[in-house]
Amino acid sequence: MAVELKIGDYVQGKKFASLEHDFSGEIEKVYENSVLILIKEFDKSDAPIVNEYNHRAVVRKADIKMIKAAPAPVEVPDSEA
Repeated sequence: MAVELKIGDYVQGKKFASLEHDFSGEIEKVYENSVLILIKEFDKSDAPIVNEYNHRAVVRKADIKMIKAAPAPVEVPDSEA
């Protein structure tokens, strides 16, 4: 994947295992080849499975699509007077 993924990015994940539809959410943790996604948007029919997964899923980086990048952190200058 050409785009570097980071915490806070909003992504779309492909259906897998018991999830019958694609879902989207925010990256909570980045691993070497996968990411932990906090599932925020999903099909109503997948609600029991999403609840069972505690609204989280570990997904391969190759199986996700970036929707919106997280804002860059604002650097606060040190004020040493």
